[in-house]
Amino acid sequence: MKRKSCFLLLLLGLTMAVMAQEKKAPVARYRAARSPLRSSTYQELPLGAIKPQGWLREMLLRQKTGATGHLDELYPQVMNQRNGWLGGDGDQWERGPYWIDGLLPLAYLLNDNDLVAKVKPWVEWAIRSQQPDGYFGPSTDYGPERGIQRNNSRDWWPKMVMLKILKQYYSATGDKRVITLMTNYFKYQLKELPQKPLDHWTFWARYRGGDNLMVVYWLYNITGDPFLLDLGDLIHKQTFDYTNGFLNTDMLSRAGSIHCVNLAQGIKAPVIYFQHHPEQKYLDAVEKGFADIRKFNGMAHGLYGGDEALHGNNPTQGSELCSAVEMLFSLESMLEITGKVSFADHIEKIAFNALPAQVSDDFMTRQYFQQANQVMATRLTRNFDVNHSGTDLCFGLLSGYPCCTSNMHQGWPKFTQNLWYSTADQGVAALLYAPSEVRLVVGNGTEVSFREETSYPFEETVKFTLTTGKIVAFPFHLRVPAWCKKATVKINGKVWQEVDGNQIVTISREWKTGDVVDLELPMHLYKNTWFENSMSVERGPIVYALKMGEESKVVQNEKDPIEYGATYVELRPTTPWNYGLIQVPDARLEEKYTVEKKGPVSTFPWNPEKAPIQIKTKARRIPSWGLYNEMTGPIPYSITYNLETGPEEEITLIPYGCTNLRISQFPVVRQH
Repeated sequence: MKRKSCFLLLLLGLTMAVMAQEKKAPVARYRAARSPLRSSTYQELPLGAIKPQGWLREMLLRQKTGATGHLDELYPQVMNQRNGWLGGDGDQWERGPYWIDGLLPLAYLLNDNDLVAKVKPWVEWAIRSQQPDGYFGPSTDYGPERGIQRNNSRDWWPKMVMLKILKQYYSATGDKRVITLMTNYFKYQLKELPQKPLDHWTFWARYRGGDNLMVVYWLYNITGDPFLLDLGDLIHKQTFDYTNGFLNTDMLSRAGSIHCVNLAQGIKAPVIYFQHHPEQKYLDAVEKGFADIRKFNGMAHGLYGGDEALHGNNPTQGSELCSAVEMLFSLESMLEITGKVSFADHIEKIAFNALPAQVSDDFMTRQYFQQANQVMATRLTRNFDVNHSGTDLCFGLLSGYPCCTSNMHQGWPKFTQNLWYSTADQGVAALLYAPSEVRLVVGNGTEVSFREETSYPFEETVKFTLTTGKIVAFPFHLRVPAWCKKATVKINGKVWQEVDGNQIVTISREWKTGDVVDLELPMHLYKNTWFENSMSVERGPIVYALKMGEESKVVQNEKDPIEYGATYVELRPTTPWNYGLIQVPDARLEEKYTVEKKGPVSTFPWNPEKAPIQIKTKARRIPSWGLYNEMTGPIPYSITYNLETGPEEEITLIPYGCTNLRISQFPVVRQH
């Protein structure tokens, strides 16, 4: 007991000392890549330089008061002192690091001392666990009787998550022990990987090696140690060949060909490697990969059928929450390297649709899988690749499978961290839009700050206000999404330029305190076509889905082990859902669909009651389209001759991210 008390006092002292140094958010200039690595157009800012505001801050605060801030209390089977990543004989796998990978950026984005104090023991133990040969992390295998599911404590995969954590920790604190640890660990990897490759213990690391490679290149840009480039080539060689898989095989057209989360994490691997080997094929591979995902597996919410393996584009197939947050991180990583507008557009499609729909308002429960057309969230075995006692669609802390319970926390914090970038031309870039503030150094070394005021993605204007100690010249980069036909940029109230969509606009000028830039992104209605020629209705970055009445029921889980949670929530519809949209030419969409704004956007708009925008239109019910296995039955092909339909009815569509039950991919019926 005395030893444990001393250790806790030491940790408390270290925490207080670090907190004292972290009161002021770090400011840094752009760091160019070291040769031979290719310099990126955009550079992530130090963790803490960006502060969320408005609805985004409310989202992060709900994470703090919800599962993110309290997972150690809510999930004590894993997140306790016995966890292997705290030196205990408990779980040594991914779940502890998964949690901290979201908790750590949340703590520093909110500058929250209580959350930092929860993070610190995990970071400190990881750093102090390093052994003379360079290995770090859990190193002793325990049998199942000790609470361990796998006897593979030295597997490469969980270390990749902790490397991401330590990279973020260094960004927030500048703690040089991180550089020492990574240098020694990467020397260990270079020595051990030839005999014990990435798939030596399990196959996960082979598919997720891009996460490892990303940190190797990050460290090289800091230290310049040549051996890191050799290690990078070795890791790439042992990682699944996504470049060949996307370019030269039919992998993405075949159900079951790859695990959905492996795909979400691995899709960035060619672009990460491109930094050292800038060959066009790596960019082409990722572009074709996304095109094939969209063609064979894509869904309106921005993700794909993967429950758990890749499983086609029927809107009743599931999409895993881990896929959402990992795909967001992959896209964010690729956006920084390439500056490609489509990556930013895709980030917003997932973040503003799939992500909020899959987690409860209080951030205490979540779904393992979500459906693009989801009319019941009940316990039942469905047409998924994997079923976990039938609770995969139910909202619960641990329902379905608990990996998402640990991994869901990184989504919003990392989205926030990627709102703003420093640029290679010593300026600033806003590539994703949400209410926030940023502080950074630009131009000749001048510290500036921007306040971003907006109700985006629901409204069309983003306002940026500058504060600077002196007049300074620097470029300001702004993204105009591909969905925007014509954007307007105003400076201090005067039109500066009107620009087409799908580009980065750069404003180069002298700036002074009080300068205001307004970006106007007019949102028009448009449609996309999906499985069986079904149709989604979209406006800006948001997909609109049928507003449904619903009833919820809390179920005591008496069927499953405690590993799957004590309770879960089922949802059932109280209003009809089997509507077909009436065929309308593209030119008449605005005439037949009425957009209604319900007043100011609230601090938390992501539920049916507070949806700030709704769309009214006419539809017809399709009697033959009924329930099957507590899902929508086979969706009628659009447009089918002689399909029996009911009379015209007015229906209401609301943002997908505000829904719990929904139809987002509608069959289209002919006009009578």
